[in-house]
Amino acid sequence: MNVTQDLSIIELVIHASLVVKLVMLLLTLVSLTSWYWIFRKAFAIRDARSKTDKFERDFWSGGDLNALFQSAINNRHQTGALERIFEAGYREFTKLRGQKLIDPTAVVDGARRAMRATYQREIDDLEAHLAFLASVGSVSPYVGLFGTVWGIMHAFRGLANMSTATLSAVAPGIAEALVATAIGLFAAIPAVIAYNRFAHDVDRVAVRFESFMEEFSNILQRQTR
Repeated sequence: MNVTQDLSIIELVIHASLVVKLVMLLLTLVSLTSWYWIFRKAFAIRDARSKTDKFERDFWSGGDLNALFQSAINNRHQTGALERIFEAGYREFTKLRGQKLIDPTAVVDGARRAMRATYQREIDDLEAHLAFLASVGSVSPYVGLFGTVWGIMHAFRGLANMSTATLSAVAPGIAEALVATAIGLFAAIPAVIAYNRFAHDVDRVAVRFESFMEEFSNILQRQTR
């Protein structure tokens, strides 16, 4: 086997030590899992933005609140996060307003609390697994570095049994070890980019939700007068 064959990626992985192989396998599994969640989160956030845009158009077009509420109830499995926030707030508002001897301010506050609780659940759902991406981005390079250090130690330990140490003798072992760092970076870089992007997108969606809750609360306040 010539040197070029020895230093091919596949050959380096095959001839790596057991510990380095386990590190590579772990990083490969982590990378595949992170890519799965990257695609899932990308579709989920895009869907949340799309449904938020649609509901805001319907809401601010001057439609009847009762009609919007009934539509949200009838299409519960297809509604977006903002529509569910609206549904929770308006349901609480109508329930409290139907009771006697309740202060109008308490009615609006109750609706606001209901919206806030639903808002928190929706944001938690959008943020789910972002912590995993952050962990992959921060830990994977160190796991790969561990595999590299171990592989280099293994390569130099093998030189102890040789009378003369040459570059051709130590190069394959060091190259095997460096593959672990490369896989660690391959797992970390997309995870970091995706985490930063998704965290920014979720923050923007959260601001839109909060603005809607404040504006809707003002509308409810006027209806209690």
